[in-house]
Amino acid sequence: KRNLPTKSPPPPRIFQLRKALLGCLFLIVLLAAPIASQAQGQRILIVRSHHLMPCGLPNRHVENSVDLILNLSADCTITSAMANANSYYLRSRQGELTINGNGYSIIGPSTFGFLDITTSATLHLNNVTIRGFGARETISATTGTTVTARNVVFRDGDGRDGGLSSVLQFGGLADLRNIQVLNNGNPTSGRLVLTASSTGSVTITNGVFRGNIVMPLFGLFNALGDIQLNCVSVAGNVHPDGSAASLFRVWNDAFNDGSFQRQGCPKRKEDPTAVPTATSRPLAATCVDLSAATGITVGATFGIGSGVQCQRLDGGGIGIQSIIDAGFIDAVDIWGYVDQGIEVCFPQAGRLLFLDASAMPRTAAPLTSRSINGMTCALIFTPGSIVLLPN
Repeated sequence: KRNLPTKSPPPPRIFQLRKALLGCLFLIVLLAAPIASQAQGQRILIVRSHHLMPCGLPNRHVENSVDLILNLSADCTITSAMANANSYYLRSRQGELTINGNGYSIIGPSTFGFLDITTSATLHLNNVTIRGFGARETISATTGTTVTARNVVFRDGDGRDGGLSSVLQFGGLADLRNIQVLNNGNPTSGRLVLTASSTGSVTITNGVFRGNIVMPLFGLFNALGDIQLNCVSVAGNVHPDGSAASLFRVWNDAFNDGSFQRQGCPKRKEDPTAVPTATSRPLAATCVDLSAATGITVGATFGIGSGVQCQRLDGGGIGIQSIIDAGFIDAVDIWGYVDQGIEVCFPQAGRLLFLDASAMPRTAAPLTSRSINGMTCALIFTPGSIVLLPN
């Protein structure tokens, strides 16, 4: 007789159930956690949609060691619960981290920093406003890192801890273009603003540093490494006691040999959009139209297409009877990206008044003017109305 093969008994039902449960658990873990996938030879960190806030940023702390791209679709508010143990919202160790702001803002509390970049990571920041972060650096980049920033605003960082935390601190290569650093620092203690550590090399092209409260004994720019400024506007930065802040401090000792260099603006330069503008918000051409119709010329540090808007006013727009009764000659309202510095010139001679848009009701104050080729001109940094009166 031949020995016929016998069938193995079916596995107990309990083993089948356990195998199915393990398979489901593996699938849940795979879908729930950020994963690294292979795409065109690169490992890209994918943050699952249910780990994203409606604005497009993660709803918890993320630490990436491979490439990660984040795209904002609205303004984002970060809470203290999202920080890691080192008090930063995001941390990048390796690979490239790209944040495309699309003109929106990332708003943080003053209790921790925004981003810590270490090891060999690369950061790209594009078209975004980052504001409110304070107790740690807004951006902290260590030795070996690379940072690029295009159309980025860093503002309103409190720095309330009084420690040596800079708004921006770079220990590697940093290339910043069309940036603004505005109104950072605590009124009592001030704050460090930009620091290049002993291994840092920072180049800023087309920038505005305005209204920052700088920590005593330090400069607006602290060069333990190398800092190069190209066409950078600096105005209204003070120490906590109200005195004008030092522009820079170069630290030369046994451990480092810092350098600081500054160049003016070229005669013909790029007209950047230095204030982030969402792609769905077209730039206004109102100032160009105003000049063509009235002869009132408007110039901007970063070009008239950088987000400045203008409107000619009649008596009703001025709204102050005493000015109307004085027989004003002309008036123009300026708003939008005014922080960069806006020069307005009227074709007639006269004296100027300024109506600050931040004061309600508006009050008129004399505005310093100068004569250029027979025109009456003034420079402003705050949105408001300029009124030309007879001498």
